[in-house]
Amino acid sequence: MIKPNKLILKIICASFFVHAGWGLITPIFALFITGQINGGNVEMVGIAVGIYWITKSLIQPFLAYRMDVVKGEHDDMVFLLRGTLIATLVPLVYIFVSEVWHVFLLEAVRGVGFAMVIPTLSGVLTRHVDKDWEIYTWSLESTAMGMAVGFSAVFGGVVAGLLGFQAVFLLVSLISAFSMCVVYFTIKKDPWLRDGKEK
Repeated sequence: MIKPNKLILKIICASFFVHAGWGLITPIFALFITGQINGGNVEMVGIAVGIYWITKSLIQPFLAYRMDVVKGEHDDMVFLLRGTLIATLVPLVYIFVSEVWHVFLLEAVRGVGFAMVIPTLSGVLTRHVDKDWEIYTWSLESTAMGMAVGFSAVFGGVVAGLLGFQAVFLLVSLISAFSMCVVYFTIKKDPWLRDGKEK
């Protein structure tokens, strides 16, 4: 079986930890809002989730367009680092929230962060995928993401039950920070990245 090139493996690794971190929150997010937030209820959970996805979906085409306008990939790495930084800081702020509007605001900010992360990872992976192995490479990325979310969801529920929501948010931040280190120390300075300037 073919082994993907090193840059592809680094991208998949970064994607794994980004999704693993936030996957910890998946099983407890509704319980957190309804049990820990003033005025939190099932409707607020739906609104919060909707705010994240709508924000991410509306913003990412514009950010992606800007990244494609500039030749090369070092600007992409800057976006990726900034987005990962947002993904690292948001769960830390969640430790201190108490009102529904705090949750809504943080979900909007998280949407911005992931609008910077997801298209960038996908774009760099697409550019460097091994020829004639596109489906296989994308299956590896999808498998890594699925395993990350699946196992972290189980682990997140256990941690929340034993140590509380704050411990989960702290763990999410730590995992996201590790993902940022992967991006900075292994991807951002990778010699395979293309140099360039604005078209």
